Amino acid sequence: MLDIRLIAEPDRLDALVLPVRPAESTAEGDTSAEPMSTAVAAPDGTADEAVALVSAARLTGRTGEIHTQLRPGGTPGRLQLLGIGDGHEADWRTAGAALARSNAAETHITIALPAEVTSAAIRGLTEGLLLAPYRFRLTEAGDRPTLSGVDLLLADPTAYEDTVATARTTAAMTHLARDLTNTPSSVKTPQWFADQVASAATDLPDLRLRVRGPAELAAEGFGGILAVGGGSASGPRLVELDWHPANARTHVVLVGKGITFDTGGISIKPVAAMKLMRKDMAGAAAVVAATLGAAALRLPVRITTLAPLAENMVSGSAFRPGDVIRHYGGTTSETTNSDAEGRLVLADALAYAVQQLKPDLLLDLATLTGANSVALGKRTAALYSENDELAAGVLAAAESAGESAWRMPLHTDYVEYLGSEIADLYSAPTQGAGSVLAALYLREFTGELRDRWLHLDMSAPSWADGDQAEVSRGATGWGVRSLLRWLADVH
Repeated sequence: MLDIRLIAEPDRLDALVLPVRPAESTAEGDTSAEPMSTAVAAPDGTADEAVALVSAARLTGRTGEIHTQLRPGGTPGRLQLLGIGDGHEADWRTAGAALARSNAAETHITIALPAEVTSAAIRGLTEGLLLAPYRFRLTEAGDRPTLSGVDLLLADPTAYEDTVATARTTAAMTHLARDLTNTPSSVKTPQWFADQVASAATDLPDLRLRVRGPAELAAEGFGGILAVGGGSASGPRLVELDWHPANARTHVVLVGKGITFDTGGISIKPVAAMKLMRKDMAGAAAVVAATLGAAALRLPVRITTLAPLAENMVSGSAFRPGDVIRHYGGTTSETTNSDAEGRLVLADALAYAVQQLKPDLLLDLATLTGANSVALGKRTAALYSENDELAAGVLAAAESAGESAWRMPLHTDYVEYLGSEIADLYSAPTQGAGSVLAALYLREFTGELRDRWLHLDMSAPSWADGDQAEVSRGATGWGVRSLLRWLADVH
């Protein structure tokens, strides 16, 4: 990962970056910009040159705008002007991402930061610099970024060391979630995923890991996980990862859908819809990575993460539409569509959390429905909760983190659609709105925690078709940044 140093005196000036913001308008339609005064003075003549360049290049200062001036034989050898817009954390994150991409072929840059820079700005800039260059490849072929070092020039570097460390951990855990999600399913079996969690947790104290295999799942009654994983030669698993610091007062359970590949089962998907189903465990990747990040940051909150893992395959032992499944705790579901498998494994995990773990708060993340993108597009998760305070807190954390979520309704008149003639519930009714119905189904397994439960349907934002700001194409690691922000504020 990119090496970021905090310094008060530059020791190499291959390239110097100066921030630029929009100037106060003096006339209607004015789009001029101005360089910002920096905490540490730029080399002689550089500031005046920046003023001239802003005018000559007609810069606007908009977020992520970059102008590069070559200075052969000079110090610095390259002068870059970086637009930071209004200077909010999100602006700095986008600016950092643009800077990392535009300098991908370089090796080192120095950023002179404004005298009035905030910790939020430093965090945003650092996250953008670290997240944008991410690429997942299984081969060494192809161009890779060569940018290896960034110096942040500040009057008091020590004041921001914790901020940069937090941003670095956040980026590292987002990279982990992206790696897990991007990995092809020929490798990514339920046991492989469990092994990755074990490996990542090895060096972190106060973490406990338990992995249940098929025999234990059967003995304890996890019927949903067993049904979904029953058609695969790679048996299902349930990962239980517990971060329990001594000073924790609040216990949060995070549940993440972990379908390591989804063919749709007997209700098989068309090829086009199946191609990217290696991403169907992005919820599990996000909650595991967030828990590891919380442990690395020593956040004072107890977190138990549950990742029900299964491969939904077609075979003679696959579960069928019309089967009745008995979940953990005894509730039964009539399966109407084997391609609505995620809610079946989540139901087991939620019921187990309520009955055995008894947390203060219960959250689940899942790439659950295609209806998520129909309702909210490709970049926004659907949030469901009956708890206004919990919903507001998670939405605020997501906004600060640069991830998008929108609160959706839990329509009571849809509940009747969940009724089955031969079981307690239909798993996937065809009436009503798909994402809402899936959330209502999951709510049936939250018991006494119904008013302290929150569900995020993050199927759409878990994958990006192209680069945008700090998001790179492919798996996005959506949810890691939001969860770490929210968990840091849970008391």
